[in-house]
Amino acid sequence: MSYTIQQIAAALGAEAVGDTALTITRAAEPATAGPKDLALAMSQQYADALAQGQARAAILWPEADWQALGLEAAIFAPRPRRAMAGLTALMDPGQEFPAGVHPSAVIDPTARIGDDVSIGPLCVIGPNARIGARTVIGPHCHLGAHAVLGQDAQLREMVSVGARVRIGDRFIAQPGARIGSDGFSFVTPEVSGVENVRRTLGDAGEAQAQSWIRIHSLGAVEIGDDVEIGANSTVDSGTIRATMIGDGTKLDNLVHVGHNTRVGRDCLLCGQVGISGSVDIGNNVVLGGQVGVVDNIFIGDGVIAAGGTKILSNVPAGRAIMGYPAIKMQTHTDIYKAQRRLPRLLRDVAALKNAVFNQGSND
Repeated sequence: MSYTIQQIAAALGAEAVGDTALTITRAAEPATAGPKDLALAMSQQYADALAQGQARAAILWPEADWQALGLEAAIFAPRPRRAMAGLTALMDPGQEFPAGVHPSAVIDPTARIGDDVSIGPLCVIGPNARIGARTVIGPHCHLGAHAVLGQDAQLREMVSVGARVRIGDRFIAQPGARIGSDGFSFVTPEVSGVENVRRTLGDAGEAQAQSWIRIHSLGAVEIGDDVEIGANSTVDSGTIRATMIGDGTKLDNLVHVGHNTRVGRDCLLCGQVGISGSVDIGNNVVLGGQVGVVDNIFIGDGVIAAGGTKILSNVPAGRAIMGYPAIKMQTHTDIYKAQRRLPRLLRDVAALKNAVFNQGSND
């Protein structure tokens, strides 16, 4: 796989200068770049490392003096990470799964398979499942009965999609993703200690020990277009209605979405986010790593939650939050600053007490 500087610049919609016919075979960091590599030196900090490598061409920030950096060609990127997205898409060789259907795959005769679909070794495709054109299904994947997978989807190895799950086009699932598992929903014959605690915020009281009775998942999962699910992430089926994930939303690794939850469009759920059941999440919401969300609340459009935040109540649209329990990010920062001052404040209070005590003794 090789491209000229001009071809790369055209794919990025960027300006190229110098020897634009120079051929590039891969992207590299400046310090380790070779003569056929495109160095990623999108700020002065990274450009300083060019002298340690052998790059003849680089992606630079606008107005950078590419000739003073000893380069023969350059591409200018006004928005570096956007350029990274285009460059990595252009040069990604993919997983190189072979075309066609592997002979070890087990496909129900009622399943409908689109044109140019690739199905890898030891896959199982259930009855009445539908797979869109040009979709690639890696080894050891499972698609359940009546499940629908859109066009141009990519399932990495060991992905499972449960019965009746519906997924849109251009879906990506990383290794080990589980979509359509049963919801974690149980009830006791009589009022439980958990219910007492939730109602009173006190101790469990004298609630009797009881066994848990399973509430079955009659709903499924519905996922829009251009969604990505990270490795070992899980999306539970709904109890009655479907759990839903909107167009363009991306889940990082080890994310859990509970039953009945609805996630809007273009959200980012970062690593180890845990969302309980029956949560309504708006559009363009970002939840940082290890954010936890209690059940039966809503999170408005455009909310940003810092890593480790624990959301225990409704969050209005546009709010930036942080902490446990979640509060406004600025308020949390002010509280943290005040906490750091507590040892000094306690010393000052102790000194004042001593002064007052000593003054009283003298009187």
